[in-house]
Amino acid sequence: MIVVGGGLGGLWAALTLAEHGVQVDLFSLFEVKRSHSACAQGGINAVLDSKGEHDSIEQHILDTIKGGAYLANQPPIKSLCEAAPGLIRTFERMGVTFSRTPEGLMDLRLFGGVKKRRTCFAGASTGQQLLYGVDEQVRAQEVAGRIRKHEWWEFLSLVKDPDDNCRGIVAMDLRSLDVVSFRADAVILATGGLGLIYGRSTNSTNSTGAAASRVYQQGAHFANGEFIQFHPTTMLGEDKTRLMSEAARGEGGRIWVPKDLHDKRMPNDIPESARWYFLEEWYPSYGNTVPRDVASRAIWKLVRELGYGIGGEDAVYLDLTHLDPDFIETRLGAILDIYRKFQGVDPVKEPMKIFPGIHYSMGGLWIDFETDATSGGIRWDSPRNHATNIPGLYACGECDYGYHGANRLGANSLLSASYSGQVAGEAVASYLQGIESGCDTVDEAHYSAEQQRQTEINQQLMRANGPENPYALHRELGMIMATHVNVVRDNPGLDQAAEALQKLEARFWKLCLGERSGWANQSLVYARQVHDMIVLGRVITAGARARDESRGSHYKPAFNLEIPQGKFPGDPEFEAYRKAWKENNDNWLKTTIAEHNSAGPRISYEAVDLSIIAPEEPRDYR
Repeated sequence: MIVVGGGLGGLWAALTLAEHGVQVDLFSLFEVKRSHSACAQGGINAVLDSKGEHDSIEQHILDTIKGGAYLANQPPIKSLCEAAPGLIRTFERMGVTFSRTPEGLMDLRLFGGVKKRRTCFAGASTGQQLLYGVDEQVRAQEVAGRIRKHEWWEFLSLVKDPDDNCRGIVAMDLRSLDVVSFRADAVILATGGLGLIYGRSTNSTNSTGAAASRVYQQGAHFANGEFIQFHPTTMLGEDKTRLMSEAARGEGGRIWVPKDLHDKRMPNDIPESARWYFLEEWYPSYGNTVPRDVASRAIWKLVRELGYGIGGEDAVYLDLTHLDPDFIETRLGAILDIYRKFQGVDPVKEPMKIFPGIHYSMGGLWIDFETDATSGGIRWDSPRNHATNIPGLYACGECDYGYHGANRLGANSLLSASYSGQVAGEAVASYLQGIESGCDTVDEAHYSAEQQRQTEINQQLMRANGPENPYALHRELGMIMATHVNVVRDNPGLDQAAEALQKLEARFWKLCLGERSGWANQSLVYARQVHDMIVLGRVITAGARARDESRGSHYKPAFNLEIPQGKFPGDPEFEAYRKAWKENNDNWLKTTIAEHNSAGPRISYEAVDLSIIAPEEPRDYR
């Protein structure tokens, strides 16, 4: 059994399988403790209600479904939210040091898109603490001989048997560049996000989506690619964007700009009366903790359309200076240090400058699930859960599309990664019990042929002596996506992007790497990832072009239904809007499915399972 990916999803999948007595080979691009899960800052959601706010699992389910604009299949969400409290207790037993109240209770903070505090956290480095906790358990299974780690190996492709079942992988040793095939009765892909398609993002530099792209090119379906989350509070940089966690707003941070767009004073010199707290004005019910897609569009509108960017830049203020410094240092110290280091400003004394940045992909590899008729959630041990359309290939974590619909709620990421890893592990354990013949019956010729194909790709790229540079192509890719497939989209721009990406993919095969070393050749590794990013860029763009509506993170003003200002349910104008919203759902409340084709992605749609909560009310955060 093979698990590819060393983040929370991959570690949980490997751990679950090992506890079932399955021998696991775990592949990772680097040491698993460096996986991008370590970068998650703000927390993980679970209904514990230690604040006495009468929170409920039913409310968590509703917030997640509504936050995703009703686009996610609902049985998996139900089971996700129900499992969350037990998952937190498991992390506790693993030794994760969650922040506590003075009374010793689990502390909770507020996150976007909700009104109840349900986010457990470990300061502002929650992902790192969770990752280290699970890795310790995986190391115990290593000592017991049930898990073998292959760190500094890159997944290149699947090996399939004559019936198109996944029966192993081909991977490359990133030191020696040796290309090797590995047998397995099933494979779980847990390879994270794809933020580097946009050039600069809050993701680590290894979040290219290359592994998901490679199995997509081998026949796996990719779902809802057009839904890309732009986090509203990121620090823009020349090298990358850096996340200023949603926890900052959850702890009382306020977003504002000067009311006078020509006001050149330093922020601390601008009195309250001259500040425009626009989120609090436009969305008084949620204020600064509206969902990420809503906040990002509001900031985009204020800066790009109304011209209120601070100093003419892409920036608004995120202000913590009104809060107790010791309190903020304790709760948010990790992100404060990041801002101090890269901006040279102390956020405790002066407001931060932030702007929306690429952060998360709600879309990913299509996965199946089986509904439990009794609970309405998923059947825990079904081999269908997290299975892709390629038999024997499973996906979990950010590289699947399963839990977030059109927009992810903050702090549901660490939850879905951990939970989906467990579910995928259980599903594969069931799948392995049901297969009649495994990888040991597959002729060696299938493995050697795929190994040779991947070796020849490497040799072709090493020999190439064309005019193109992979680093320049990646910069062009990022510019195309950031220009035309950003917070606000339109069909002419998407058409331009689709044409440009098609040309970019054709140019890729005219590369010159500038390096022919057979040892640790980073240009070769990077070049292969650039091609796979271009392929997924075409998927994202094609899905966005085909979806003529606005939903969650996908926003086309020409097809947007605006909530009537000052009107609420019962008003004739609001009821007319509600009718138009329901008609739009009849047309577009469906999952986008992309299939690989040499001419470009083939787009189709499938129905969304709405068995838990019918979408009768428009998504309204006023």
